[in-house]
Amino acid sequence: MLVKVFGSAVFGVEATTITVEVNTEKGIGYHLVGLPDSAIKESSFRIAAALKNNSYQFPGKKIIVNMAPADLRKEGSAYDLTIAVGILAASSQITSKEIENYIIMGELSLDGTLQPIKGALSIAIKAKEEGFKGIMIPIQNVKEAAIVENIDVYGISNVTEVIEFFEGKGNLEPTKIDTTEEFSKTLNFPEHDFADVKGQEGIKRCMEIAAAGGHNIILIGPPGSGKTMLAKRLPSILPPMTMREALETTKIHSVAGKTKDVGLMVQRPFRSPHHTASSVSLVGGGSYPQPGEISLAHNGVLFLDELPEFKREVLEVMRQPLEDREVTISRAKFTITYPSSFMLVASMNPSPGGYFNDPNAPVSSTPQEMQRYLSKISGPLLDRIDIHIEVTPVPFEKLTETRKAESSVAIRERVTKARQIQSQRFENFEHIHYNAQMSSKLIREFCVLDEVSLQLLKTAMERLNLSARAYDRILKVSRTIADLDASENIQSHHIAEAIQYRSLDREGWLG
Repeated sequence: MLVKVFGSAVFGVEATTITVEVNTEKGIGYHLVGLPDSAIKESSFRIAAALKNNSYQFPGKKIIVNMAPADLRKEGSAYDLTIAVGILAASSQITSKEIENYIIMGELSLDGTLQPIKGALSIAIKAKEEGFKGIMIPIQNVKEAAIVENIDVYGISNVTEVIEFFEGKGNLEPTKIDTTEEFSKTLNFPEHDFADVKGQEGIKRCMEIAAAGGHNIILIGPPGSGKTMLAKRLPSILPPMTMREALETTKIHSVAGKTKDVGLMVQRPFRSPHHTASSVSLVGGGSYPQPGEISLAHNGVLFLDELPEFKREVLEVMRQPLEDREVTISRAKFTITYPSSFMLVASMNPSPGGYFNDPNAPVSSTPQEMQRYLSKISGPLLDRIDIHIEVTPVPFEKLTETRKAESSVAIRERVTKARQIQSQRFENFEHIHYNAQMSSKLIREFCVLDEVSLQLLKTAMERLNLSARAYDRILKVSRTIADLDASENIQSHHIAEAIQYRSLDREGWLG
């Protein structure tokens, strides 16, 4: 008897429907074909034990299982439940014709319970597109898949529940998630709040500008000056995610298996990889391709602490994703593209000893040591960082203040208003949503300077020995400062403030 059951394979962040054909006939043997990997080949042992421990039979016949399309490599243990249901139907232990209307996925334990799978949201979206009545997945994944509307999503805890459902005996109900309610859970009381930061008003202003324009930022300062503390609070002032951004972010984290018991991700991600990270862990890839840190930070913040301590080749692989806001991983047999539109926040000490030109410093470094240390960061990478700011230690008087600083919620209101201005400005441009994404052509169009501002910028570039690459960055940042002031045109004081945020371009830092 031949039966068709449907599963799903996830490649990148998209799913592809897999048809599992099970045929039983006279004889003995179990044959699995259709490019399965080792985890799928081992499924027969898990399925046999799970069925036996739940009072069902693994048929003593010749069983042929084909996973179509046969030229597409299938990976992972998530097909256990699909194959098990196919075997039960082919051996007439399930007689329902409804099986072909559902996508069925899940990893079986030996006692018949189900383990969570990866990519449940992508699977649900594809099932809806292809007109399936519903999907059956492990109960741990049901919250993320139930975000998709107009399709029944069933959370399964045991193989018996699936069999009883198709036999009409169980009381299994589809899970419903109110996406509007989920989405309304905004971050009004953030864990990390700028209200807790003593002093550092200038740096907070920088963070506000970076958040408003989506600018990459690097913080340079001695140990203990508060660089990491400030960076951790940046997500709390970013605008709330739109529904499109929330779905994109949830889909990536779902594929990486990081959304267990989580529904829609409504808070922007904050990723902080250690400086020993490899290039593959940062951009993604591997023999079974997975999204890397830059994709997990999509629509959020990627924080690289102690930037010069990262291997140079690891930092260099970020150059193209920073520009294109996506990363394409190419291998001999496949090519996968992951989105990677994130804000880069980096921090570093100004020298190996941690202190810069400070006669009272406990550790001092020679100019040659400093130059060698700073040269670990390449010019092309710095070219993609709009704001460079020096962070100085907080004086004792500020540390002992009892007055609360401005809260993240108040700052976020200003940031959100500035982002709305940018959304209207770029509404006719695809893939451009905020100032940091402007191309040179758009900079010429939207960053027109008056004579006074132009002269000021010219003087600053000559006197401070600013590099040519600083020119566009200064214009982008000044456009954001003008948006925060709700100013239609860039004024001379906007340019003056933006010029201050190019520390590493000045002579004496990177020569």
